[in-house]
Amino acid sequence: MFSPFGRLAPLFLALFLVALSASAQLVPGPVAMGHMHLTVRDLDANQKFFALFGGKPVSNGPLQLIEFPGMYVMLRKAEPSAGSVGSTVNHFGFQVRSMADWLPKWQAAGLTIEPITRPTQVYLHTPDDIRVEVLEVPTLATPIAGHHIHFATQDIPAMQAWYAKIFGAIPGKRAQFEAADLPGVNLTFSSIATPPAPTKGRALDHIGFEVKDLPAFLNKLEAAGIKLDRAYTKVPNTALGIAFFTDPWGTYIELTEGLAPPAK
Repeated sequence: MFSPFGRLAPLFLALFLVALSASAQLVPGPVAMGHMHLTVRDLDANQKFFALFGGKPVSNGPLQLIEFPGMYVMLRKAEPSAGSVGSTVNHFGFQVRSMADWLPKWQAAGLTIEPITRPTQVYLHTPDDIRVEVLEVPTLATPIAGHHIHFATQDIPAMQAWYAKIFGAIPGKRAQFEAADLPGVNLTFSSIATPPAPTKGRALDHIGFEVKDLPAFLNKLEAAGIKLDRAYTKVPNTALGIAFFTDPWGTYIELTEGLAPPAK
């Protein structure tokens, strides 16, 4: 059952909140949270959805991003094969300082909201059926911030260990869930009875991590026997470098260096 709530480990939470208090940019780290990349039928409808979450449209050269504290959302117009539920990434989540400041807006806008069982936790669905969780944390330094990626797997220990080994995520717990922390994001793992589908081609097509010295990191991946789906590439008219690969369970992953728009 996917209902992640409770407190993060105190040390991680303190560091996370301090980092978010400074700006809406990505939290720095050798490997840190980057973006969620969504395949959508209607760009305008999805832009309106994330505007209701306080997302700020920004650009990095030709790339159009929606900025949140600690996380970016990117949209690509295409026909997704399915929503997020049933894939290796069941949903991703935000934290808000006050649910009362947000929930009435979402209800008034007619967003799809799952039945609410706790006043500090809600699940919404994007126009393309991506599940989005929101948790209330009154001590949050900003009104809203990116928070977690919730994986579905038939082998929690193996997935947790893999993300710790490959990305340096720190294993731990989040409430009742096995988890692992990276700067700017909690990776949460839950069990699923049937094999989950790969993410590529679905509405939540891939997840993105920002990496310091991406070429060197890619060399380490290849030395570890990880095959890239797309080799290191520089995005034209930007300083952004990207590469893609797939985790052992089918989660399509983009690695970036320089995702945040340059300072003006």
